[in-house]
Amino acid sequence: MMMKKLMMSAAAAGSLAFAAELPIDQDHAAVTFSIPHMVVSRTKGAFTEFDGTLTVEDDKLTAVNAVIQVKSIDTKNRRRDDHLRSDDFFDVENHPTMTFESTAVHADKIVGNLTIKGETREVELNYTFKGPVTDPWGNVRFGFNADTTIDRTDFGLTWNQVVEAGAMLVGEKVDITVSVEVIQGE
Repeated sequence: MMMKKLMMSAAAAGSLAFAAELPIDQDHAAVTFSIPHMVVSRTKGAFTEFDGTLTVEDDKLTAVNAVIQVKSIDTKNRRRDDHLRSDDFFDVENHPTMTFESTAVHADKIVGNLTIKGETREVELNYTFKGPVTDPWGNVRFGFNADTTIDRTDFGLTWNQVVEAGAMLVGEKVDITVSVEVIQGE
């Protein structure tokens, strides 16, 4: 309690001088994606079960780590979600999680290793990091928003079907968006 009061006093005075690995606030977090479908539209979805931390030093983001439970995929279509969990796509039985571990954090880009279905590739995310702000209950919060585009085939997600005029049923480029808050001192 004393530490929380000291941090709140420091926040009120301006800048916080601390280093901490802060867990994601599950009530204020989302991992979403969209992918082309039949060339004419996009299918959107989310992963609803994930954990992670942001490392913050002197009010600056210095590291990001996350683990996503792949079985939690939700595209609002049960049959499609079951197909995505199968060995045609994510093979959840053998690869239940995907992970991200940052290797470098720059002013507006994060570089890190993304592992999906046992394949690890270096990816770059554009990001914003905001805070600290004190919420109405006295908690100090930071916000993190990031996006990237990956090629799903780089991660062994190669299933597809040809549709009319030779187009592919499922696109290869996947847009990913992450939006989370962390709370210091909880």
